[in-house]
Parts: sequence; structure tokens; C-alpha cells
Amino acid sequence: MNGTVTTEDAFERLLAGNRRFVDGRRTYPNQSAAYRQELVSGQHPFAAVLGCADSRIPPEIIFDQGLGDIFTVRVAGNIVDDASLGSLEYAVEHLGVQLIIVLGHSGCGAVQAAFAGGHEEGRIASLIGAIQPAVEQSKREPCSTQEQALVNAVRKNVDIVVQRLCTAAPIIAPCVNECRVKIIGAYYDQACGMVEFFL
Repeated sequence: MNGTVTTEDAFERLLAGNRRFVDGRRTYPNQSAAYRQELVSGQHPFAAVLGCADSRIPPEIIFDQGLGDIFTVRVAGNIVDDASLGSLEYAVEHLGVQLIIVLGHSGCGAVQAAFAGGHEEGRIASLIGAIQPAVEQSKREPCSTQEQALVNAVRKNVDIVVQRLCTAAPIIAPCVNECRVKIIGAYYDQACGMVEFFL
């Protein structure tokens, strides 16, 4: 258990790391050979991130963190399915993670595909189906451009995933209700590199 890192401390570490990333001042912490050896006996991440599988959005880089710092779960569209939920439950129950970030991003292909409609083959259809409620809700909101409509859909998708995690019994929901775990949505802007947290 990593009980020494509070949700506030974890959030500040992510916030500071993203500022360094945006400013081009990355410190590449906890990436030495010696530190790698220290982690052989176990991991103690201070936060978990449910992010998109998009190759341009690696949480460890955009938050300037190192080995063992972030428990990362990545799936297209940062959706919640049984595997991603189980992974986050493990982070909370067995690793003592107290902060979960749900990270959406600009230019998300999965959200764009859901927004465009149409039919996808194979398991891609299940990804699109999971995002569709966010797309439908965002389409009811007034917006001036197609680009803004997509941003709204990404943000709505993050909100829906946060709510789903907050009510995920039997492990995460009780921890949230007892203020032992905090779940925060966020949006990463690829152009500027900044992460906006939904506080």
C-alpha cells in the first residue's frame, strides 16, 4: 500500500509534471537503472490513469513521471469495460491508489468514429457503442463548429466514464463514498500539451 501519498499530493504531482511537459522542462524522474531494480520487488503507483490507447497520449510522458509512478489503463476512447474496470479495481484494492484520472483528448479517433456513425466490423463496434451515449448527449448541446462538437463529445464521454467508475460496486464506489478514492476527469489538448482537469 502506498498510503503515504494523499489524493491532493498525487494530484499536485500530476499537475506539476504536466506543467514541466508543456514548458519543455521534463525531468524524466524514476527512470534510472538503479530505480528500475528497486521496483523488482513490487510497485507502489501514486495514481491511476484510464486513458485512450492513442499512441500520442502516453500518460507517463505528458505527466513527466517514471517507472512505477502511474498505474496506466489504456483502451480506445478511454471507455470502461470489464477488463479496464477490473484493472482499476486492482489498483485501488491491492496497490492502494487513491486518485484515478479519466483522460480524454483532442482528436480522439474513437469518438470521431462514434460521431460519424456508420458500421464498424469486429470488436470495434463495441468500442463505438460504448461511446455513443456521450455523442448523443453532446449533439443536444448548441455548438458553432464540428470541431467544437467533437470536443464536447470527448468531454461528455469522460464525464460518463467518471460517473460509471464512481458507482462501480463492489470495490470502487464504497471507496469514493468514504472519500478514500477520488476520481477526476481530464482533457488533454494535443496542440499545446496541456491537461485540463474537470474540478
